[in-house]
Amino acid sequence: MSSEPKKLCTENMTVKKVGTHNGTFHCDEVLACFLLRQLPEYKDAEIIRTRDPSVLAECDVVVDVGGEFDPKRHRYDHHQRTFTESFHSLCPEKPWVTKLSSAGLVYLHFGHQVLAHLTQLKEDDRQLEVLYDKLYENFVEEVDAIDNGISQCDGEARYSITSTLSARVGYLNPCWSSKSQDTEEGFKKAMKMVGEEFLDRLNFYHLSWLPARAVVEEAVKQRHQVDPSGEVVLFSQGGCPWKEHLFVLEKELLVETPIKFALYQDQNGQWRVQCVPAGLNTFQNRLSLPEEWRGVRDEALSELSGIKDCIFVHASGFIGGNKTQEGALEMARRTLQAAVQSPANGSS
Repeated sequence: MSSEPKKLCTENMTVKKVGTHNGTFHCDEVLACFLLRQLPEYKDAEIIRTRDPSVLAECDVVVDVGGEFDPKRHRYDHHQRTFTESFHSLCPEKPWVTKLSSAGLVYLHFGHQVLAHLTQLKEDDRQLEVLYDKLYENFVEEVDAIDNGISQCDGEARYSITSTLSARVGYLNPCWSSKSQDTEEGFKKAMKMVGEEFLDRLNFYHLSWLPARAVVEEAVKQRHQVDPSGEVVLFSQGGCPWKEHLFVLEKELLVETPIKFALYQDQNGQWRVQCVPAGLNTFQNRLSLPEEWRGVRDEALSELSGIKDCIFVHASGFIGGNKTQEGALEMARRTLQAAVQSPANGSS
């Protein structure tokens, strides 16, 4: 028996082919092709850009061309008049009703596998499902909507946004007046740019945003140990993004009395008491710090409030500071007590 290592036979190995249309390219098929190439099965796939039906028929996957949506045969076009699918229509447990583009179709069918491969989380891990939802809502859905011509809001926008990912992909197409209308090099640049941005966003959500959720969840579960009212949460680590997680977790954990204040330590080792906003995109608070405290600092604030070691209360009443955790907690407690005595001292 020969001791020489066996040579890998490549003659019978077929390279996977991903088909998409040629000519002007858009963000949706660029992202769809990038996502497919993140999977071991398609990492070396040849991307064939054509509209020739006979060539597309030989492809293992076809995206954004061909007039056909058939997941069993890996055909993911959305341009046919009969196509009206959204995430919600194909996965009723998901809330998004934006019409899918080829990016959304590929993400819906392959997204769990892509994220599991890139993060090393298992596909049945609850954390992966949270990431899957987040990446669609905060990355892929935008691409779907722009490609399908769906406005972000009703009526005319007050100003134009020209720096979206879809717009930047569009700028990589040849200028109409250019002598060369070859789009191959631009398509490669677009895939690189879109891929880097997707991976950057995934890394942020995986390594920063998702761990923050665990911190917030623990704080919500332990809130009655901080204050019997259950309306104050204490974060074990300062600096983590907490507001979005708090709103979601209140629903998931069936929190009956809305949480009013968050306590955390700042970078200087001092403590902050921050009001929980009425909503994610509003400056209104569920309960603001007392009117008479606002804009007052240090000893004057401690004397006025009767609480030791006060540092400040912002002029708008949304946040205050104290040198100690006990002092910050007392600021929250006094505000809750004042609200009970005078309900009009609510949000502002």
